[in-house]
Amino acid sequence: MSQLPPGACDTHIHIYDTTTPTAPTALGPGPAWADVAAYRAIQARLGLTRAVVVQPTAYGLDNSCTLAAIAKLGLENTRGTAVIDRHVSEAELERLHAGGIRGARFQMLPGGAIGWDNLESVAARIARLGWHIQLQMDGRLFAEREALIRALPCRVLIDHTGKFLEPVPVTHPGFQCLLRLLDTGRIWLKLSAPYEVSRTGGPDFADVATLGRAAATRFPERIIMASNWPHIGIANPPDEADLLDTLLSWVPPAARQMILVDTPATLYEFPAKA
Repeated sequence: MSQLPPGACDTHIHIYDTTTPTAPTALGPGPAWADVAAYRAIQARLGLTRAVVVQPTAYGLDNSCTLAAIAKLGLENTRGTAVIDRHVSEAELERLHAGGIRGARFQMLPGGAIGWDNLESVAARIARLGWHIQLQMDGRLFAEREALIRALPCRVLIDHTGKFLEPVPVTHPGFQCLLRLLDTGRIWLKLSAPYEVSRTGGPDFADVATLGRAAATRFPERIIMASNWPHIGIANPPDEADLLDTLLSWVPPAARQMILVDTPATLYEFPAKA
């Protein structure tokens, strides 16, 4: 298992709570065992310092479980990504910000709570707070949405190594579009969850690794990484330590401090020192 630098951040986890109602848009409830205590054990085993709690699609617009998880894990070293729509009030935005939220999640696949019709409005609402849009979509379609993504008035974070639902070669128009987006200097890519789309399988996930390695080699300053714990809907989930080692093998060794510590600290406004 790799030795991590102090302040290393897992930028995408989910916490579930059986007391939070499941949203009508959800594909199903989350696991009751995926609570703060369970994730603390993962943090300790991997040597992680910081975490970002991402609102599960299961809870739709009800961010209460995510806010509670941030508070329990500790605001000093924990941030969050919420799900909001264009009707969110200014008071609610301020409350979420005070609770550690630094991004608005858009999951444009089945189970997502809101769609493309909310994206521009929400981006305009969160720009003044310094939040980013966290965007998950089929990466094969990036070229169709390139102009829209470029025009958003806030920073953008692309989920799950681009989430190419059918892994593609680096020459694919969708991946070439992703590289162009990273080249803007205001869009980032999260290396995570290769097991969700890989056809070659673990532990190497070679088809997804080709894309992750190409992006990280060219734009290491635009890369962060995450466990995507607790790996919902995966029949044989990977061991988190093995997955971390795999993701780290995609990035230049000299960039590990930047990818694990410095870039997340900027995106999520963590203190200068862990």
